Amino acid sequence: MKKNAFFAAVLILPLLLTSCKEKEDNTVKVGLLHSLSGTMAISEVPVRDSELLAIKEINEAGGVLGKQIVAIEEDGASDPGTFAEKAEKLLTQDNVVTVFGCWTSASRKAVMPVFEKYYGLLWYPVQYEGMEASPNIMYMGASPNQQVVPAVDYCAKNFGKRMYLVGSDYIFPRTANRIIRAQLGNLEGECVGETYVPMGYQDFAEVIEEIKAEKPDVVINSLNGDSNIYFFKQLAEAGFTADNMPIMSFSISEEEINTIGVDYLVGNLVAWNYYETTETKRNAKFVSDYKSEYGSDRVTGDPIEAGYIAVHMWAKACEKAGSFDVEAVRIAAKGLSFTAPEGTVTIDGENQHLYKQVRIGKINKDGLIDEIWATPGAIKPDPYLSTYEWALGL
Repeated sequence: MKKNAFFAAVLILPLLLTSCKEKEDNTVKVGLLHSLSGTMAISEVPVRDSELLAIKEINEAGGVLGKQIVAIEEDGASDPGTFAEKAEKLLTQDNVVTVFGCWTSASRKAVMPVFEKYYGLLWYPVQYEGMEASPNIMYMGASPNQQVVPAVDYCAKNFGKRMYLVGSDYIFPRTANRIIRAQLGNLEGECVGETYVPMGYQDFAEVIEEIKAEKPDVVINSLNGDSNIYFFKQLAEAGFTADNMPIMSFSISEEEINTIGVDYLVGNLVAWNYYETTETKRNAKFVSDYKSEYGSDRVTGDPIEAGYIAVHMWAKACEKAGSFDVEAVRIAAKGLSFTAPEGTVTIDGENQHLYKQVRIGKINKDGLIDEIWATPGAIKPDPYLSTYEWALGL
């Protein structure tokens, strides 16, 4: 009896191993690396959610190259060092084939050498300051010629050329404001003040007093994370409204409006490439699917949509390459287009940024953003502003 049982086990074992191997081979692992805690969580958690939605859609449609996507999530905890540590874990221990994540330029800069060292591929979902083009990063958000430059032009034409600059003290605000100062010089405008505060900063009394004293035509805001809650609340308490002091923000989308409080923001301006209210057939379905997945009270927004684009773009590139290999996927992605909620976007083969349409929006009383100006179509990304004479040497 024991002998028969032994032989039965010997016969069954290969079948079990084959079954396990087939199950293992039927999945492909990707990393999601966002701040799920800390000052940036209010912005990054919704982006993570959109990436999970895209993964769900792709899996339900049959997966990528016949494999189901499994997401390995890590928390960057709003700390660049933690982002770098978690990026290395995802690439070397979890062996993910690609990573979607980061928000701040500080976190992106922290993980970039990790992706370059291990030749991984990061899909970055947020507008940024430009002056970069790594072969190991796919840039899904706006480059400066697709957000910062047109926003400043709009403000100069509609409000005036005396601008006050306030931002969080890290790479994006400082570089964006260096661009703005050069642009103002070309416009014969003036930067009447420039202030940076630490991430998570809460007391804006001195900043607001300086704004009162300088009386700029418009404030250009590149604060990130929950500092915006305190900034706009204290502005309102000081008597500022969109009518007597317009503010153009670069990092406030629909999700942040809900958190900050719509009453503090009504009438103020933002510059992005997508809004929940963007009128395309693809967007109507995206908004509906996002709310169905996460609740009718949830909103979409530009970085949320960019995260969604990233996952679908990666899947398309894998299918085109017939492989999950980073170099094969990177090459296949060049010139690849996707019908996104914002409209058709295309990866520029030279710098791995997207062609995107620029949209200026005004925050309404419902906490959504109404488009008030847009470029006629998608603009070629120019991360180094090489087509602007006034930007030479930046």
